[in-house]
Amino acid sequence: MKFISNVKLLLKITQEYVNAQFTIAFSAIFSVLLLLYSFNFSEGVWRPYVLYGFLIYAVTTLYVWLTSLLIKRDLAKVHQIERRTRWLGYPLMLTIFAGNIFAAGYGFMLVTKNKTAEYTFAVYALMTQIVIFMLSALNIFKPYVVDSFVMAMAAFIALALVYAVTAVLVARYVTATSAPKWMQLLGIVLLLATVTGNLFATLLGFTLIRKARNADPSAIEKWQKTWDKILRNTMAVFGMFFIITMFSLSIVSSWTFDYDFATQNNYSALLQGPSFEYPLGTDDFGRDLFSRIVFGAQISLIVGFFSTIIPAIIGGALGAFSGYYGRHTDNIIMRLLDILYAIPGILLAIAIIAAFGANTVNLIIALSVGAIPTYARTMRANVMQIANYEFVESARALGVSDGAIIFKHIVPNSLAPMIVKATLTIGGAVISTSSLSFLGLGVEPHIPEWGNILKVGSTYLETHSYVAIFPGICIMLLVLSFNFFGDGLRDALDPKSN
Repeated sequence: MKFISNVKLLLKITQEYVNAQFTIAFSAIFSVLLLLYSFNFSEGVWRPYVLYGFLIYAVTTLYVWLTSLLIKRDLAKVHQIERRTRWLGYPLMLTIFAGNIFAAGYGFMLVTKNKTAEYTFAVYALMTQIVIFMLSALNIFKPYVVDSFVMAMAAFIALALVYAVTAVLVARYVTATSAPKWMQLLGIVLLLATVTGNLFATLLGFTLIRKARNADPSAIEKWQKTWDKILRNTMAVFGMFFIITMFSLSIVSSWTFDYDFATQNNYSALLQGPSFEYPLGTDDFGRDLFSRIVFGAQISLIVGFFSTIIPAIIGGALGAFSGYYGRHTDNIIMRLLDILYAIPGILLAIAIIAAFGANTVNLIIALSVGAIPTYARTMRANVMQIANYEFVESARALGVSDGAIIFKHIVPNSLAPMIVKATLTIGGAVISTSSLSFLGLGVEPHIPEWGNILKVGSTYLETHSYVAIFPGICIMLLVLSFNFFGDGLRDALDPKSN
């Protein structure tokens, strides 16, 4: 019985086995969805390319299940995963080209024992770049492409090779606390790649430079432990992957996507179903739905980010002053914010937009004003607790000014809950953006934005449902991704779990 319980414990804490179960579940779900979509019930014919996708996902699911059995056998036999079992991860890496990021991620994690945070960053930077390359490559079937298309695609291939080489080098030379000095140059190159929006490369470059310079070991260890906790949360990792992929795609889209396909009417291609030329079909004006969703991600991310960061800064400052000074200052600030908090956020946003007009700037302002009280309350509670700590009393005794105490000592130690709250609430900002645009009170109707696209598609749910389904899925996935990543970040930064 003790042996059986030890094996169960090993299965529970072995990341490869946990990832295998997660991959099996999601690959199976996608296999069923692809099978259902592979048959066109209205015309009574099969969609061959979708059927091929189903076969790939089904075979991948079976393959991963077999690897999980081998992992279970190895743990029961020698209490570790044997090398020949790890070799089975190499074929799974290729599933990224079939869009199965779950199986590909599992394959990359299986092939090596040295799974530092840097290795994970390198793997997901590579996967992000491959996904962006494949999505951009779909434009080759259109009648024409933008002038920068060829150069951009060549740059994507070059970056993918850099990330692949980096992953191999990191797995071989980087440990949990150190890295060779020559990796500083590689870290600088990766930081320069940030212009593509691939934030995995940014994190990788930053950590490599810190380790190569032999920075403070305790700080490196703390950073490593925090990221290890986040990266062991599979849902948080895939949430982060989708967010960064959409962010990077929205940045590089102008290099490979032609904006005219998203905005210019094409009356010869009205309400066409998905095809190679139009991967997600066209709307009632013949506009490419795929291009509209890609460019719409820019608006959703911009509004979601700024309508979160603005109230976080303003509300954080008000909450810091309120919590530090207390008494009369606290009463004045918090009672005014209570009045604002009593007004429903969506109603306040509608009122502001109705008064000043529907455009992107007014939408950001409308969503920001209603969110200020919640951030102020969060910061106030943290400041009131930290203001009683000994290091704050020591700063007062040394004659440090109140402003320096608040912004140099108290606020930096209160940022963790604010960051977690921002990641958890940015998804709500994305939903509010799409909701107001759906009602005609958000972004201008002619601009491709997910809420605008969903509004057009809602009138064709019975005849051409894909016009509404695809933007709806994108909104759902982005919001879920922010929530999953926020949950992982909260668990990693929770002092109780530390």
